[in-house]
Amino acid sequence: SSSSSSSSNAGDVNKEEEGGNVERGKALVGDDCPEGLFFAKQVTDNACATQAILSVLFNAPNSIIQTDDDDADASAATSKTANDDDNGRKLILGKTLSNFKSFTSHFPPDLRGEAIGSSDEIRAAHNSFGRAEDAFLSDPSRAKRAATDDDDVFHFIAYVPHEGDGCVYELDGLQAGPIRVGSYRPEIGDENTTHDNNNNGDGGTTSSDMDWIRVARNAIQTRLASYSSTEIKFNLMAVVQDKRTYLTERLNALAAIGVEESDPNMLAVRSELHGEEEKRAGWASENERRRHNYLPFCVEYLRALAGSGRFE
Repeated sequence: SSSSSSSSNAGDVNKEEEGGNVERGKALVGDDCPEGLFFAKQVTDNACATQAILSVLFNAPNSIIQTDDDDADASAATSKTANDDDNGRKLILGKTLSNFKSFTSHFPPDLRGEAIGSSDEIRAAHNSFGRAEDAFLSDPSRAKRAATDDDDVFHFIAYVPHEGDGCVYELDGLQAGPIRVGSYRPEIGDENTTHDNNNNGDGGTTSSDMDWIRVARNAIQTRLASYSSTEIKFNLMAVVQDKRTYLTERLNALAAIGVEESDPNMLAVRSELHGEEEKRAGWASENERRRHNYLPFCVEYLRALAGSGRFE
């Protein structure tokens, strides 16, 4: 999983090959669902990755919700964000996701899933990172190819902490409800457990953050252990702070104490920040190539080879 310089990882997203025989906990439905935990049923094909990310974002502790009132006074909104987000360490959902979370706050899980599939903004964001055949809510008249035994079929699920009851939950849109995997809050009077909300010197991560991560890690390890020892098709990802925010903060801190631009420390941070920008430019280029339809080019290339007698 990824580490973060932010005050907490918002959550983990686990990608795994479907299958496996896991002894699973009970899915919580109705009144058994913890209050304030966002869970949505997956009702749209190919949407599990986006839905897992949304599950993490909508359950991130201390996230900042933007409202329509923020747009009325842009300068006030900017000042509010700068003062409240702890130098980029808190998640700002943005207007689109803030409105969606507020609109669906009282929806049951199935209607939340329908709302995700009906959102033009979410659909556009999802489809911008996928191939045309993988787009969710694509042309309903277009027949979809069923998976075969030769296909690798993957599914994404999320693990998030819930401050309301101090437990970690597995959020799988194919289940009836969230699944409680363990508590990360120490029991009162437990002398063997320490719980400190102060920074522990690892870049902003607190011991309370690590507590829930340990619970999620154990749940993921148990899940992976249920598969064959030869199965390695898993990915573990974390939603974390943009590293550019942290590097920019370091630059500002160095400048504030009078460090000159030619100083080796300043140059090293700027070089690292430039590397992060280049990395994202590369990601954008890779995404374009992945989404581009190369079939017409391949057909014409084969025709040209055939016409020139290269196939003989």
